[in-house]
Amino acid sequence: MTASATVELTDLKLETSIGVYGAGDVVPRAHLLDLRLDIDPAKVLIPRDEMELVFDYDPLIARIDAVARDGLYLTQERLMTRILGICAQYSEINGATIALRKTPVLGDSGVLGMQVVADAQTLESLRGENAQV
Repeated sequence: MTASATVELTDLKLETSIGVYGAGDVVPRAHLLDLRLDIDPAKVLIPRDEMELVFDYDPLIARIDAVARDGLYLTQERLMTRILGICAQYSEINGATIALRKTPVLGDSGVLGMQVVADAQTLESLRGENAQV
């Protein structure tokens, strides 16, 4: 039997400040994060209902929240890079897809975002650097 498992977080509104805007620019009202983490199926298909058997995502979310609030970011890309660095610090995570988007982008409409997909090899190389990106 082959199995795979993911932890998915969608539409998390980050309290963050991204970008520098001038008069007349559209200033985003929301920055939304989607996160998909590939984890060992043994962390999902568990023999007993015990927390120590599963991947505890609460500390991960708390760290992402803290980094998002960590001052002004000029770009969404930098925040995404830091979030990937946090994910790499968890050995239980074998892959990560991070999507960050902002709204509005023109007038009172539109959503603009980007996505990065990191495989196990990418995460392992970040772990090897032994530092948060």
